[in-house]
Amino acid sequence: MAADLPQAFSAATRAWFAGAFAEPTRAQLGAWEAIDRGDDTLVVAPTGSGKTLAAFLHAIDRLLRSPIPTDRQSRCRVLYISPLKALAVDVDRNLRSPLVGIERESQRLGQE
Repeated sequence: MAADLPQAFSAATRAWFAGAFAEPTRAQLGAWEAIDRGDDTLVVAPTGSGKTLAAFLHAIDRLLRSPIPTDRQSRCRVLYISPLKALAVDVDRNLRSPLVGIERESQRLGQE
């Protein structure tokens, strides 16, 4: 449920997650707690446990809530380095759903 997501997430992100998943995984909850504290975070969990979404959902949500820096040199706020091209393609494909879903929820909630 959306209530299981950290309160730091925006309403649109919480609504999208609640509509897409029954609940966060343990790996996701642990990652979000550590990221919220500002800790450097390495998530070690089995395949399919939501590691990628844990990292990127937090980054996407933070980008949505933060103004775009006026200084062009400061505009890169998330950097993803993939060890394999195939993994980068998978990540790109897997992030399309949350990006579209959160955008729709933002529009439904009357947010930019």
